[in-house]
Amino acid sequence: MTTDWFAGAVAERYDEGTKHMPVEPVVEFLAPLAHGGALELAVGTGRIAVPLAKRGVRVAGIDLSPDMVAQLRAKTKEIPVEIGDMATTRVDGTFSLAYIVFNSIMNATTQEAQIASFENAARHLVPCGCFVVEVGVLSTSHLRVSDLTDTHVCVDEYDADTQRLVSHHFSLRDGEWRRASVPFRDVSPAELDLMARIAGLRLRERWTDWDRTPFTAESTKHVSVWEKP
Repeated sequence: MTTDWFAGAVAERYDEGTKHMPVEPVVEFLAPLAHGGALELAVGTGRIAVPLAKRGVRVAGIDLSPDMVAQLRAKTKEIPVEIGDMATTRVDGTFSLAYIVFNSIMNATTQEAQIASFENAARHLVPCGCFVVEVGVLSTSHLRVSDLTDTHVCVDEYDADTQRLVSHHFSLRDGEWRRASVPFRDVSPAELDLMARIAGLRLRERWTDWDRTPFTAESTKHVSVWEKP
């Protein structure tokens, strides 16, 4: 069984911890692709799904964590969500857009699960529909400090042999430091393109960020769009 790393206090604090992250540029990018509805894989608390729905887009979601979805439900009950693994869980209907943001494709911790997530997204798409993924580029260092504040430190530990990435989070809560270590599978743009091809999708465009900054060798993340023929 897949572990729910976002249960309990993680879900309760998720929106507070991500409030610095952009929302409007993401919605601006996605909305034109969502004329036939949008499906968010790993929809979580609805950080993107809720404002996208407010644009008049028909939005549905899939998420493994009931506690994260409970946070979404506190905002709106208008977005249908299926609880389950994004690699296998189906929702009713088809969409012109499926998307997954903020490195969540790496929550699928095997190559097989990541391919299956692409295939599941493709099954929900109409012809000419798009699958959009936001994710960091493949890590190059064994240890990297990815966040450092007075109340939170994150150290990423990477094994190039297995592409296993573990984010060690140290959080100061009620005067006490607590640790949570969450596993991911890092993945390169080229490997994602191959996964897309296996799922019957083809690369349409790739950018460094939601503002369509060109993707270069110096980019630390990418927003990629694959299209279903």
